[in-house]
Amino acid sequence: MSKIGVMVCGHGSRDEEAITEFQAVARGIAQRLPEFPADYGFLEFARPIIREGLDALRKQGVTRCLAVPGMLFAAGHAKDDIPSVLNKYQADHPGFRIDYGRDLAIDLKLLRAARERIEQAESVVSRKVPREETLLVVVGRGTSDPDANSNISKVARMLWEGMGFGWTEVCYSGVAFPLVGPGLEHAVKLGYKRIIVFPYFLFTGVLVKRIYDIADEMAARHPEIEFLKASYLNDHPLVLDAFAERVREILSGTNAMNCQMCKYREQAIGYEAEVGRVQESHHHHVEGIGTGKAHGHMHEHDHGHDHDHAHHHDHDGHHHHHEHDHHHHEHGHAHDHAHGRGHTHTHFPPPFPNHPHGPGKRNPERL
Repeated sequence: MSKIGVMVCGHGSRDEEAITEFQAVARGIAQRLPEFPADYGFLEFARPIIREGLDALRKQGVTRCLAVPGMLFAAGHAKDDIPSVLNKYQADHPGFRIDYGRDLAIDLKLLRAARERIEQAESVVSRKVPREETLLVVVGRGTSDPDANSNISKVARMLWEGMGFGWTEVCYSGVAFPLVGPGLEHAVKLGYKRIIVFPYFLFTGVLVKRIYDIADEMAARHPEIEFLKASYLNDHPLVLDAFAERVREILSGTNAMNCQMCKYREQAIGYEAEVGRVQESHHHHVEGIGTGKAHGHMHEHDHGHDHDHAHHHDHDGHHHHHEHDHHHHEHGHAHDHAHGRGHTHTHFPPPFPNHPHGPGKRNPERL
């Protein structure tokens, strides 16, 4: 009989507060799955890295790991980077099986958690403004995956319709457009008495803090409009419930990601050249770099380094391996995930990379 363990795979950050919040979520998930040993790890900028978390599970006798991405939507990190690390580890450790779960995606539990975060923001001010006179701005992370970006629009629509706001707008903290600055500049022109800025994020970090800073700047420029800043999701109990559900889906065989809208399999508008593109991790060169120390976690790790490359991609109940000898034109640019020290790796260019409301000009003030 195999011994099953759980692995929560995060992105990582140089923001200590973000790492602390991720650890709290990982502990919350473990508490909801007491029948399994559980651990976590990061792709970059924090320790333990994913390989170290897997090592710790193996030391506890785990032979089958149920791994889930600690992320809201399936974009590059969930589709490319994490599977690459997991497949490399599995290949290096024969007899150790890793089954990969899906992202949180659009989930009614998360929408209820989002509603509570928005209601909390409304409750701390004494002034009563009707919902129909309030504009809700939902801010997504922004990715190079159109399906993940479009999920933010669906979240915004469902919150708008379900809570009765007068209007809703969507913007992004990076990569996609419109960015937060242009998005709020548009929002203030719509004539609403109150604007609620809601980052649809799991954890804090430089991006969330910058979103709030831009909201403050906009509020100072428009004193006639009341700006409220709703909290991100964090370790809301319903978020933890959704993560535990994703783990159990692996065992029941219902953990299929959405492949119908995947840019690697279908010709999404503007992303046609990416169909069949090799998916691989770009993070092996920054694993564990940036925090200055190992963070407290569920066990002791032996620190090391891992190199990850192409992988088998299994997100709809069957394996399909991307092996292509054709080439695409790629656009290299720097990513500064922690906004303290950048690293450079290559990504395929998004459509309209120089859109006037997007990050193409690399002007941080436009965020």
